[in-house]
Amino acid sequence: MKVVSSKDFKLEREVEYGTPEQNQAVKEIVFAIKKEGDTALLRYTEQFDRVTLTPNQLRVTPEELQAAYGRVEESFVSAIQAAAANIRAFHARQKRNSWMDLQPDGTILGQIIRPLKRVGVYVPGGKAAYPSSVLMNVIPAQIAGVPEIVMVTPPSTGGKEGIDPYILVAAAEAGVNEIYRVGGAQAVAALAFGTESIAPVDKICGPGNIYVALAKREVYGAVDIDSIAGPSEIVVLADETAEPAYVAADLLSQAEHDEMASAILVTPSQSLADSVATEVERQLQELPRQAIARSSVENYGAIIVVESMEEGISVVNRLAPEHLEIVVEDPMGLVGSIENAGAIFLGAYSSEPVGDYFAGPNHIIPTNGTARFSSPVDVDDFIKKSSLIYYSKEALLRDGKTIIELARREGLEGHARAIEIRLKNEGKGGDGYGEQ
Repeated sequence: MKVVSSKDFKLEREVEYGTPEQNQAVKEIVFAIKKEGDTALLRYTEQFDRVTLTPNQLRVTPEELQAAYGRVEESFVSAIQAAAANIRAFHARQKRNSWMDLQPDGTILGQIIRPLKRVGVYVPGGKAAYPSSVLMNVIPAQIAGVPEIVMVTPPSTGGKEGIDPYILVAAAEAGVNEIYRVGGAQAVAALAFGTESIAPVDKICGPGNIYVALAKREVYGAVDIDSIAGPSEIVVLADETAEPAYVAADLLSQAEHDEMASAILVTPSQSLADSVATEVERQLQELPRQAIARSSVENYGAIIVVESMEEGISVVNRLAPEHLEIVVEDPMGLVGSIENAGAIFLGAYSSEPVGDYFAGPNHIIPTNGTARFSSPVDVDDFIKKSSLIYYSKEALLRDGKTIIELARREGLEGHARAIEIRLKNEGKGGDGYGEQ
């Protein structure tokens, strides 16, 4: 793992939106799903997933959900139940309520909070299956009050046995009973526009490969999406008190996600930098996903040695990482200086996997530096807000001329006259000028 100064490391990572060929392929898939529905959906499932299905086989049956429990360990069921309880407790505190403010003149102003009606959750397959992502997407939507939650996942995540049973158990524990065995860009398009078998949704959330990300980007506007997620990232800000083995292990916990994941240590301690570099290499030798993690740390990882902790904080804020661990003698003392980070883990025992799986906060977090302006998935992602305005006669007579003034200054005479006709009808004038 290379050790560099902040001057020798490019802090801004370029956002990748796929090759022209990938973008074109996704556009064609989305268009085909819109035009042909199930026919295209089944064709692409056979082409990309090597699984032949009929329309009646798209939806996972209740019997399959129940049978999945027999294919997983009881310890996993207990673990997923405990994690779900923590995630529910954390997100329950985010729930908002509608409100109205009755003013003395009879005017009522307020905000109405409503859940989205139908949400689609994409759960990836491929190199790994992620039951935890089921909980992180579904539970906030449930707490928001979304009545219809549908899940899609590639049909071959579990090999010859079909969908990974751990994903199915997580879905069952989260309360999802509408699940379809489709994946890729074709699944995203089906959720967005609907087919004969799958009703369209209002929002699509959940991570996936580049084709899933590009498909979400393509359908945005027809439906809402959570984000266009990039490769996973971790930054560890540490001083000389940090345990090198812990830091190395946490860096590799993200590097093993995929070859493009980013794992970075920022420290003012040259001694720690050297020790962590050695420890990363040692631990890599014993890591089952060694090839993936090695590619990640060699191409996108670094140990950045800074002159001071103040410079280190500046580097972190420029990186705006998805995950940030602060492993220093007094981590709470630095929290106020962190402006850009998706999730912040404090102290030697708040390892990133604690948040990924169990603590309660959401693990779907902004990547590619977008923590500068966006946030982790939460209950707000599954609600919509309507403004409420009831203006009394008294209030309109009081404020009408001011409204007319503003409308005419923007050249919108129709706006002005909509107010003016009411003022004239009430005998209060309405030329839009003069004292109120």
